[in-house]
Amino acid sequence: MKVTPTRLPEVLLIEPRVFTDERGVFYESYSRKIYEASGIEGEFVQDNHSISVKNVLRGLHYQTGRGQAKLVRVTRGEVFDVAVDIRPQSPGFGQWVGVRLSEENRRQLYIPTGFAHGFMVLSETAEFLYKCSNYYSPGEERGLAWDDPDIGIEWPGSDPILSVKDRQNSRLRDLR
Repeated sequence: MKVTPTRLPEVLLIEPRVFTDERGVFYESYSRKIYEASGIEGEFVQDNHSISVKNVLRGLHYQTGRGQAKLVRVTRGEVFDVAVDIRPQSPGFGQWVGVRLSEENRRQLYIPTGFAHGFMVLSETAEFLYKCSNYYSPGEERGLAWDDPDIGIEWPGSDPILSVKDRQNSRLRDLR
């Protein structure tokens, strides 16, 4: 696996070695040993799987308290995946990074605790898998507005399909 820091160095882009022949495709999608050597520490305790249609935007989500690191990938379709630094004392506070994850490129993104996360579906449908470092805690769930001008995310679409909850997410300035 190739692990590369993004412009927010704590957010890591992971590209597996893919073996293709007449039988199909094989690749290792998770190796704790390789991830630990790349700085991804801790244990993943929960897996989530979402299936969404084109233009669905989920996020930007995070948890307070112990937080929740995520290791995400797409097994069908394509998404634009985003991480936003929400650590108030961080020099990267309010900065974002976005990458395309797809079944074709097989990339993964590691989003550490202290970052909000969201994605927008670019294909007709997408299956999105998350490994999470902590269990989901409804009382600690929070969200940032997908279109917050203080963050300025350059989403590839302009008319996303949002949940009622995500339409009411806070602005970055409310975190300080």
